[in-house]
Amino acid sequence: MTLALLLLGTGCNKLRARDQLNKGVQSYKMGKFESAIEHFKKAVDLDPNLGVARLYLATAYVGQYVPGVDTPENNLSAELAIEQYQDVLKGNPKRETRVNSLKGIASLYFNMKKFDLAKEYHRKVLELDPKDPTTYYSIGVVDWTQTYQPRQQLRTELDLKPDQPLDKAKDKTACTTLKQKSQPLVDEGVDMLQKSLDLRKDYDDAMAYLNLMYREKAELECGDPAARMADLKTADDWVEKTMATKRAKAEKQATTPGGIVLQPEPGSKQ
Repeated sequence: MTLALLLLGTGCNKLRARDQLNKGVQSYKMGKFESAIEHFKKAVDLDPNLGVARLYLATAYVGQYVPGVDTPENNLSAELAIEQYQDVLKGNPKRETRVNSLKGIASLYFNMKKFDLAKEYHRKVLELDPKDPTTYYSIGVVDWTQTYQPRQQLRTELDLKPDQPLDKAKDKTACTTLKQKSQPLVDEGVDMLQKSLDLRKDYDDAMAYLNLMYREKAELECGDPAARMADLKTADDWVEKTMATKRAKAEKQATTPGGIVLQPEPGSKQ
């Protein structure tokens, strides 16, 4: 009798958890994140094994997080989302759910400017899905961010003009010091972005970042103007490839059923 009552109570809790989950989804769709969070938390409390409730709870916390706003309250939303993603992973869910959770954590760490942690979780994604072009691209973006920001800060400190190379600064050690720090990131970024293109030939966002990465590479060609010019030429080539790919996509969309179809002018021959 006791076992039957226990099983009945467990079943009721699971049904109530599903009800709270559905209510949370409705609140989330309406943009009522605080209400959604409360419903998802109740669902998790009622059925700790309901992994989808934890995943939705993490998503709701992400909905409350504002990237770039460094306040304790805002950062708490990100940390709570990461905590829920981690709990989802502990449940050893199916591969797709693991990938989505890892990507969620990586994205949050990137927005929190915890770049090394962001790359760590992107690499965990690649362990599960080594043929995901967006993850290679994401690592490349992190690498560029880690090189661009300190370079810009250094140029400001050195009071350099926009067209003035780092090696022309009065501080002759500035360029070589930055190169020691940033060259590995540049090399990795170029490699990651190229791998994303190997997997997706028309990945124009990856092309655009290869342009940016080669401009970072050019800045690190300390005392080698020929190498600097070669890097800038490669960067310009990637700009052209990016624009050509975007044009090709736009033209394809225009001629695809359901896309934009150009109508002939009145009186023109068909």
